[in-house]
Amino acid sequence: MSLGVVPVGMEEYPWAADDSGYLPWIREELEKEHVAADDYPELIDAGDGGVNVEQIAKLDPDVILAPWSGITQDQYDDLSALAPTVAYPEKPWTIDWKDQISTVATALGQKDRADNLIGGINDRFAAVRDEHPEFGDHDFAFIYNQGAGGNLGVFLPTEQRSAMVENLGFRVAPFVEQMKGNEKEGTDSAEFSMEQASRLNDVDMLFTFYSDEGNRREMEAQPVYGDIAAIRRGSVVAPTDNAFVTASSIINPLTVPWSIDRYVPMIGDALRHVG
Repeated sequence: MSLGVVPVGMEEYPWAADDSGYLPWIREELEKEHVAADDYPELIDAGDGGVNVEQIAKLDPDVILAPWSGITQDQYDDLSALAPTVAYPEKPWTIDWKDQISTVATALGQKDRADNLIGGINDRFAAVRDEHPEFGDHDFAFIYNQGAGGNLGVFLPTEQRSAMVENLGFRVAPFVEQMKGNEKEGTDSAEFSMEQASRLNDVDMLFTFYSDEGNRREMEAQPVYGDIAAIRRGSVVAPTDNAFVTASSIINPLTVPWSIDRYVPMIGDALRHVG
């Protein structure tokens, strides 16, 4: 859409969509460009990891984009029978955000515009770093949980939500660097047991998310988790709005400006507790 192309269809994501059924930054872009309602992308129900080939076929696309996805070889073959399909270069869900933009621009015959889009995003990040040099004084880890009794996980620096925070100026914590050799295939993250939660005690800022308030209470009630230094003192950024959680997990020309204005105040509130 940032290249001036409105998709004929796109996967729906009801967890983070607004009342329109679209992700808010998508809807706002469609409205800004005065796209007629009849020309909005058709929302495709992909189900649990599936690909709705039949619905996609009805849309008769010229190209199918899936560079940041988890499609299998069989799914790729099915989609390629409909139209040229662009998937990830190596492993699922691990493409670098810059490569993703370049890949999409090239697939749409607009390779020369990729650098401008990437530059615009970098400029937004640089503006935050200039305005908040204090971010660079602290390190961070972006973690996730799998419920009470489950393992914890940490996103690696190349994962887009972690890359978002690093681009805002924070330094990747040594703990995260140490976990690079334990990557869980297809997630750009590494898992560690709850009993190892104390390894996070030297991290200044924690970024995370919870599936709902029940998940938050459940996790914070666990002594080992609740005793992590950043959790205990409050230097943690854990948004609860589904749309924001999603937008801050993706680096592209629409999500970055939409996220930053919301992210920076949350970060400032948590940073006051680092001490």
